[in-house]
Amino acid sequence: MNVYTGIHSYYCGIDLHARFMYICILDSEGSVVYHKNRPCTPEAFLEAVAEFRDGLVVGVECIFCWYWIADLCEQEGIDFILGHALYMKAIHGVKTKNDRIDSLKIARLIRGGNFPVAYVYPPQMRATRDLMRRRNHFVRKRAELLGHIQNTTSQYNLPSLGTLSRPHHRRDKDIVGHFPDPVVQLMIQTDLELIDHYDPIIKRLDKQILSLAKGHDPTSLYLLKSIRGVGDVLALTMLYEIHDIGRFPSRGEFCSYARLVKGQKSSNGKNYGTTGGRIGNAHLRWAFSEASLLYLRGNTQAEKYYNRLISRHGKGKALTIIAKRLGVAVYYMLKRREPFNEHKFLTNSIMNKQKT
Repeated sequence: MNVYTGIHSYYCGIDLHARFMYICILDSEGSVVYHKNRPCTPEAFLEAVAEFRDGLVVGVECIFCWYWIADLCEQEGIDFILGHALYMKAIHGVKTKNDRIDSLKIARLIRGGNFPVAYVYPPQMRATRDLMRRRNHFVRKRAELLGHIQNTTSQYNLPSLGTLSRPHHRRDKDIVGHFPDPVVQLMIQTDLELIDHYDPIIKRLDKQILSLAKGHDPTSLYLLKSIRGVGDVLALTMLYEIHDIGRFPSRGEFCSYARLVKGQKSSNGKNYGTTGGRIGNAHLRWAFSEASLLYLRGNTQAEKYYNRLISRHGKGKALTIIAKRLGVAVYYMLKRREPFNEHKFLTNSIMNKQKT
């Protein structure tokens, strides 16, 4: 957990909502100099902080509506920090909780050097990152529809329909007629219509996002696609979720952010297991998990290494180890601006295994 330790003349904590925000400003002595509920408009915010702009820092908890105020502070030259929602326990662990108290606590966390910071993703690539996340959401919804059709065949003990993922797979089959019940046929027909609606949308988004990525950071996109099995979708996900590899001082911090490692709980020399498995970027975790599976597909040398890991750790942990080492490889690839070196990757992985 990283905390903000900057020294300022004024510390502004905002309990932000969709329509209103409670603003609390402390001076360097910790005295409250402003504490009011205002509407979420740029005019109201600038009016509230006008008297204290010299040496002001603004802190907001990371919720869905922080974009506008971060961009406004950047335009106005005001220091802005974003609070990591999972670490801001001091706000929630109290007997009485309301917007007025929350804004005061945020301001005090900033002034005391205990404000846990999250990354303020810059606006230049932020919208494309959100579009990529939305695209992946559509793909998951489409997969749910395909899974529902296949599960329905099992529910009624009917023969398998085989692969349905591609349009030509579905075109040559009477999928609706496969189910004798007319009500079930209506349900399956609805699923198929939604799938047919998702297909062109996803295809169009893939093309548009790839075009945008080539304008944002084509070199990093090329480097990520040099990994065996990593195509456009995984490379784009990694590119937009990482954004700038320089924001991670070490490979350990990057792997932690990507949910490829867990934290350790210990006290008085005793180990109490791991923690923090859900802290980090879920999208990167998914990307590296998929990349580890695709990397192994048809890769004889990698499969040998994978089988050795299975014999020692089991399948689940073996895939986790490969995903983590792919994460380490990506970290150094982007740091050094070098493409993926499979020989070096497998050699280092085997040597690391022998050391452990």
